[in-house]
Amino acid sequence: MRMRVDGVTVRPAEGASVLDAVRAAGVELPTLCHDDRLSPAGSCRTCLVRASGRVVAACVTPAADGAEIEVATEELWALRRDAVELIVSALPPRALDGGPDGWAGGELARVCAELGITSEAARGAGGRGRDDSHPYVHLDRDLCIACGRCVRMCAEVQGTFALTLTGRGADTVVAPGTGGSWADSDCVACGGCLTTCPTGALTEPGLAGGVPIPVRTRTRTTCGYCGVGCSLEVLTRDGAISAILPDPDGPVNLGHACVKGRFAHGFVRSPDRLTRPLLRRSGLLEPVSWPEALDHVARGLRTAVAEGGPDAVAAISSARATNEENYLVQKFMRVVIGTNNVDNCSRLCHAPSAAGLIASFGLAGGTDGFDDVEKADCLLVVGANPVEAHPVVGARLLQRVLRGTRLIAADPRAVGLARYADVHLRPRPGTNVALFHGLAHVLLAEGLVDEEFLRLRAAGLPELTGLLAEYPPDRVAALTGVPAADLITAARLYGRAERPAIVYGLGVTEHLHGTDGVRALANLAILRGAVGTDRGYGVNPLRGQNNVQGASDMGALPDSLPGYGKVTDPAASARAAEVWGAPVPPRAGLRIPEMFAAARDGRLGALWIIGEDVCATDPDATRVAEALEACPLVVCQELFLSETARRADVVLPAASWLEKDGTFVNFDRRFQRVRPALIPPGEARTDFAAVHAVAEALGADLGCPTPADALAECARVAPMFAGLSHARLDREGAVPWPCPDPDGPGEATLYRERFATPDGRARLAACPYLPPGETPDDDYPLILVTGRRWAHYNSGSMTRRTANLRLDAEDRLDLHPSDAARYAVRDGDPVVVESRHGRARLTARLTDEAAPGQVFCAFHFPSSGVNTLTSSHADTATSCPEYKVTAVQLKPLPE
Repeated sequence: MRMRVDGVTVRPAEGASVLDAVRAAGVELPTLCHDDRLSPAGSCRTCLVRASGRVVAACVTPAADGAEIEVATEELWALRRDAVELIVSALPPRALDGGPDGWAGGELARVCAELGITSEAARGAGGRGRDDSHPYVHLDRDLCIACGRCVRMCAEVQGTFALTLTGRGADTVVAPGTGGSWADSDCVACGGCLTTCPTGALTEPGLAGGVPIPVRTRTRTTCGYCGVGCSLEVLTRDGAISAILPDPDGPVNLGHACVKGRFAHGFVRSPDRLTRPLLRRSGLLEPVSWPEALDHVARGLRTAVAEGGPDAVAAISSARATNEENYLVQKFMRVVIGTNNVDNCSRLCHAPSAAGLIASFGLAGGTDGFDDVEKADCLLVVGANPVEAHPVVGARLLQRVLRGTRLIAADPRAVGLARYADVHLRPRPGTNVALFHGLAHVLLAEGLVDEEFLRLRAAGLPELTGLLAEYPPDRVAALTGVPAADLITAARLYGRAERPAIVYGLGVTEHLHGTDGVRALANLAILRGAVGTDRGYGVNPLRGQNNVQGASDMGALPDSLPGYGKVTDPAASARAAEVWGAPVPPRAGLRIPEMFAAARDGRLGALWIIGEDVCATDPDATRVAEALEACPLVVCQELFLSETARRADVVLPAASWLEKDGTFVNFDRRFQRVRPALIPPGEARTDFAAVHAVAEALGADLGCPTPADALAECARVAPMFAGLSHARLDREGAVPWPCPDPDGPGEATLYRERFATPDGRARLAACPYLPPGETPDDDYPLILVTGRRWAHYNSGSMTRRTANLRLDAEDRLDLHPSDAARYAVRDGDPVVVESRHGRARLTARLTDEAAPGQVFCAFHFPSSGVNTLTSSHADTATSCPEYKVTAVQLKPLPE
């Protein structure tokens, strides 16, 4: 296609608009109702041009081959000026008072300045009022021009549909669709409406009312909440955050964000931040200097090694720490202490993913990049609620579904994407393996498999075929509670799709047989030939914490080195030993649950916990606390005095993700830069600096003086990271692993040529269904499932110290109205939940999101005691806890 714009020849792409062509010619037009992320509206008439003789709105007019476009004539300039002046005439004068760097007025003020329109043109009387009820979004109705951008943003990008335009004519204004206040609406505070509003009608508190944005520095970094890996711009002035905005060029978030990444940054200036080391004396934690704290740690570590050998020391690294910090921790344990006793919290969530994906395909990550997954024509979303737990991914998937992508949701609860599913499978918690085998049975029985792929690129089909004969739809219905007809419909949708994709979450992994669940789920993609080919987008886990993928990639695991080389593999150990100048201990170390058991048994003399509140987030929390009490030396690095830190002997003040330099790896294996926007408060140090300091206190030199040096050294230890460096990421942005070549792009899609298994073939798994660790009985008749809610993150240590607490103020127990009636519980009643392991106090929330006989709660408020309820049952292959199946009873509190 070829067009001319004011005499300049341009070649717009197919499907482009005249506005796109005008911009390609280097000309800018005012576009008050237009946002490139949204469908065009053409309502403001401010982008008028002449196209082949007709005056048209450029944003809604398709580009046409051979068209002649006029932009810069006096007549058109006057028409555009008149259109803007008409809009401004209904606004009060303050609408244009934002100034050149202003927040209020924003885009409108800039357009007016370009067109020579002054505040005298704004003659509106105002008086339509404000809505300041929400902690993060304030509405000034007098500044609303009814452009509809916020409404389209909420619908077309976020998918919440919380906003509408109400009123008629000049009185039209944006409003919550529920009709009440903004705070009581369905708004999930993604901030999208703020980023698109052109007038300042919608603003973030503290940046409204004509106050200039107090910015001196913009720092691009990667969000430190969930594993999506959103790129953010942190705006700071005088050492404080003015605002955090989604990076418009963010490779994963595409200019979008969620309530946590966008707004939940107030924790960094909380008065609860730890700013000095603490040392326990006479039973109390007292502030001390770093040298004194380090001396105590060093003496304790030396004593533990002298009395019990190197394996008497263990460390729990952090999925919230950077790759470079995790790399340094595991190197410290192996080189300085001489033990493989290092683990990270992936043990509690996605260890079955690593084990299952390695066994099925060869590598411990999702098979495809999310940009490809998004192209699928059928999504099988299993055990995940991305709308709440991974909101940006959830929003992107929802938009695909709303545009016609078929959706199968497998989740016991009717939440998030499940509400939009073509088929919603609601299996009993703990029956995933039977469900997946039932789907596979139908694929085989109806010939919905790729015979050629299975013959050339897969192994284990005869064994699986024999097993699947035992899982016909009727039997699977009896085991799972999923109607046989729904199972067959779902299998046919997935089996007949041209490009299916599987996305799953912790509802697959956090089970007694979680690794079997991952492998049985992978079977479906292998049977369809939908992995490593153009016929589908494989199997992809949604990671919970910001760097849970990277912490394991870096070797913070008891049996694996950086890049997943086994400590028992002579070649991998020799390569690491050559780089480190020290041998790798030959025996696999302790996993997190084994560390606690060793502490209770008196076999562990020192435990170093970095950035994890194990007393709040680990299962059977009472027994975890007993382990910490029994261990002679517990060292904790934390932002706040958490439940774990309160039990430590030494507490080291840590820097947050907003104060660190390094990298994270997101859920689809992309390395991205983390850059410090702030200086840590007081004497707080990064985990990187703290690990170096402990090593120096022991007289050891870990090398790697900077995070960039640490990643460079890791690239020498692990060939799959050899092409990665800070300098490259600074130039290119996000790069996925494997990336063995500094000049290569990295592999977003895995297994194009062969699988990373010894024979290059994918492995089908014939693992029988086995029941969960607990089942309901007369004493404990309900099944408890735990998970996340949209406003908070993990133990809530960060989000509860922000205004997110106003959005979600307590832990609630979701239960079906029929169960509530059985226990005489009303909505909002306080209740006691008891299991065989502990007791929690929660507030009842009646909802049909929960199935009868099942209850759900989050774990964001440690004081409620939720994780005292959960059991010590764990995945038989990886020791991942069975958070998703706990038998409980319910007791209403007496009035």
